[in-house]
Amino acid sequence: MAREGQRRDRRDRDETPEFADRLVAINRVSKTVKGGKRFGFAALVVVGDQKGRVGFGKGKAKEVPEAIRKATEAAKRGMIRVPLREGRTLHHDMQGRHGAGKVVMRTAPQGTGIIAGGPMRAVFEMLGIQDVVAKSTGSQNPYNMIRATIDGLKKEASPRHVAARRGKKVADILPKTPEAAPAVEAAEPAEA
Repeated sequence: MAREGQRRDRRDRDETPEFADRLVAINRVSKTVKGGKRFGFAALVVVGDQKGRVGFGKGKAKEVPEAIRKATEAAKRGMIRVPLREGRTLHHDMQGRHGAGKVVMRTAPQGTGIIAGGPMRAVFEMLGIQDVVAKSTGSQNPYNMIRATIDGLKKEASPRHVAARRGKKVADILPKTPEAAPAVEAAEPAEA
């Protein structure tokens, strides 16, 4: 009786996946053999929970669905967690690099949306970022672009993490609020 319950639980988990995935690129490759050509497929997939976790994977197989399945499993194994500000954007600007792939990612105010192209957009959507401005300045190869984006995201540090590393409070790390600035501006016209 207990085994039946375990099977049902496993089926329920499989039917409601916690991760969303996005197929970024599919490539047909051929190998020339004595009798002609053998075709295979390579797939690049980005997987994320849209709450701060993302990963990418690649898979190769004779058929497209099998290549996608392998890539999805590889992506789930290699996921990273990225701290997000207010659950919608990055904490600070950063650059990422992998090989000839170079990317620049910047924080953005609310309502900006995802301003990024191709493979980078897939990473941000799967990560759950809603506002970001990004630019690829190097290679247009999707593999290198995704690796460079992930490299940059690994450098992301939240104020809480930085404060813990320095042994300070979060309030000491964050910039001061501009409440004192209006008093200074009011004093300047009086002098003039």
